[in-house]
Amino acid sequence: MARRERNKFVKRGETIDILIEDYAFGGKGIGRIRNEHGEFVVFVPNTLPGQLVKAQVKKSSKKYAECKLLDVLKPSEDEVETPYQDIPGAPYIQLPIDKQHDYKTQSTLELFKRIGKVKDIESKFDEFVSSPNTFHYRNKMEYGFSAIGYNREAKTDVDEFTLGFKRRGLWWCGDNLNSDSGLFDAQLENHLKDIRAYCENTGLAPWHAPKKEGFFRFFVVRKSYKTNKLLFNLVTTSYDLDQFDLDAFANYLVELFGDRVAGLLHTINDEIGDRTIATTGSISLVYGEDKIVEELLGLNFEISMKSFFQTNPKCAEKLYSKVADYALENKDAIDNTVVLDLFCGTGTIGQIVASKSNNAKIVGVDIVASAIADAKENAKRNNIKGLEFYAADVGKFLTEHPEFKNKIRTIILDPARAGIAPKTLNKIINLGAERLVYVSCNPATQARDTEQLMQSGYEIKKLSLVDQFPHTAHIETVVLFEK
Repeated sequence: MARRERNKFVKRGETIDILIEDYAFGGKGIGRIRNEHGEFVVFVPNTLPGQLVKAQVKKSSKKYAECKLLDVLKPSEDEVETPYQDIPGAPYIQLPIDKQHDYKTQSTLELFKRIGKVKDIESKFDEFVSSPNTFHYRNKMEYGFSAIGYNREAKTDVDEFTLGFKRRGLWWCGDNLNSDSGLFDAQLENHLKDIRAYCENTGLAPWHAPKKEGFFRFFVVRKSYKTNKLLFNLVTTSYDLDQFDLDAFANYLVELFGDRVAGLLHTINDEIGDRTIATTGSISLVYGEDKIVEELLGLNFEISMKSFFQTNPKCAEKLYSKVADYALENKDAIDNTVVLDLFCGTGTIGQIVASKSNNAKIVGVDIVASAIADAKENAKRNNIKGLEFYAADVGKFLTEHPEFKNKIRTIILDPARAGIAPKTLNKIINLGAERLVYVSCNPATQARDTEQLMQSGYEIKKLSLVDQFPHTAHIETVVLFEK
């Protein structure tokens, strides 16, 4: 049996210090190890050219290694000071926003060239749509309780009651959020240390990840930009629940935030998995309302704790406007026809297109039944006609409803991060629509699907990038394909 050649540069599990030299799509910084054996490439997520970082090797092959970022030892010269507490969810907050845009644009276009085989992608590029709010743009945050904290000075874990985010690279370790992170609601985050102190003073234990025990687990907050209201969800185990006064906690939140409090929910989660809502758990209303209302492009949407809703609503308006612009660019292919809105979620895009078209029938399809129920409610609330929603598997729906065959000229696609399964994409192609507006939160899978679409006679007419998540590596794309 042939012996596997040992990597001459790094080994799995090893911790290395490396200078980041380049940026690849998805926020992967590229470092290089050079020695007598030659040059070796190392990828480290959430890093920037110019940073010196500490990273741990997770996977290694002959040509490159994939690492986990442990710490930034020295910042890049491009980075600037900010007044916000650093958190793992905003790795690029110290990089000026125009530089973030440059990195995202270059790396995404490169992806379409390499994976999608679109050589002339620059000529199809329409625009980079920036977020209206660079800071404080999120409408939801999940904070975790932990019995193990992190001492930033000593750079070591400590036994203490924490409420904040997981420390980067240390799954068992929480890191207190003591002030505004710059991503969510400043008033809420500046008061998070007070909420932590209130919970700690009860004497009940926070969740201990290695031991899988404790009472306090998560504190989830949703915010409406329309009303400025906050909806809270405290997640605990059922053990010791009789020792915690939920009504008193609701009153404390009202003390802190006054009439901004829309409501408080309590979720029991006794499962050991690291999720806020358990499959076997229960959720109950302690105080106020269990929903908030948000507005997008003049339409109102009710959002519960479980509803999927765009995290950056102000930028979502820009995203949906771009989708509607592409869809409605050829009004002939919309008006008096059937428009298929696949992977439609709560039906936002379909409602916006329906409100701007003449006598079009918009058919929304999604496998998540609760999202379709929300879509129907939202359409009724906004009094939009010409919409039909079906809870069904997209691939099967296309064969189960032959009545739409030869009537569909435009299809809107907004799949999950995994993109579209090849079989489902074939069924979509076989419908023969002359136009596809494809929205993606993961351009890597969209670029992969682009190759299959081009082989079937579609061409990219336009591509726009939408920066829904400033200070992260994420970027959304909207592509118009035509036959």
